[in-house]
Amino acid sequence: MSGNRRKAFLVSAVLVGGALLMTACQDTDKASDTGASQGSSSASGDAATPSGSSAAGSGKGSGKDSGAAGKGSGATGGTDDGAGSGADTGNGKREPVGQSCGANDISWNTRSETQAGGYILISAKAKPGITCVLPAALPTVAFGSDGTEAGPAEQAVGEQITLSGNTTAYAGVNPKSTNSGGGKELDSIIVAVGDDDPEPVSLKVGTITVDKPVVTNWHTSATDAVPFG
Repeated sequence: MSGNRRKAFLVSAVLVGGALLMTACQDTDKASDTGASQGSSSASGDAATPSGSSAAGSGKGSGKDSGAAGKGSGATGGTDDGAGSGADTGNGKREPVGQSCGANDISWNTRSETQAGGYILISAKAKPGITCVLPAALPTVAFGSDGTEAGPAEQAVGEQITLSGNTTAYAGVNPKSTNSGGGKELDSIIVAVGDDDPEPVSLKVGTITVDKPVVTNWHTSATDAVPFG
């Protein structure tokens, strides 16, 4: 046997021997503890014998009290009225609140329209299996690497829209709201659901001239998403 193998064997033997010794000690301690416990239990049982009926009566009373306490706890811990979740509608009821949409939750589409001097119609539909809410806020639409952002085409703020299934939301973008001959030519727009959306998307729109662009609120009808003015 080589020197290294012998050393390894000796180390293994020492470890195994130590484990066996520890097991033996534990068994001895366990036996001692068991004996002491049995002796103590026997002594306690002898001492408690005269008052056994009293202890049984006490246990019966305790069980009854415990049952009453459990019943009371069940009555106060429920949420049967539904007040624990949802948004307060102001009439004593609460409505479920869906998750806010992100750009990656949505299937996007764009098409060019000729009404109102020409504009881009953006359509947004939730991806299969997703239900989310478009906030009552202006869509974020940006143009080019300099981050030119579309301003509001409407005076009032729109309503939030829940996207699910075939529900579609529309927004109209006028890339050039001025009558001047200036502007920059681009072929795509960047769209996000709010300025805090971490994953905006780039959408192809064909060649457009951009100068002081404007965008409508989200609408459930495409005819309401025309950026007049």
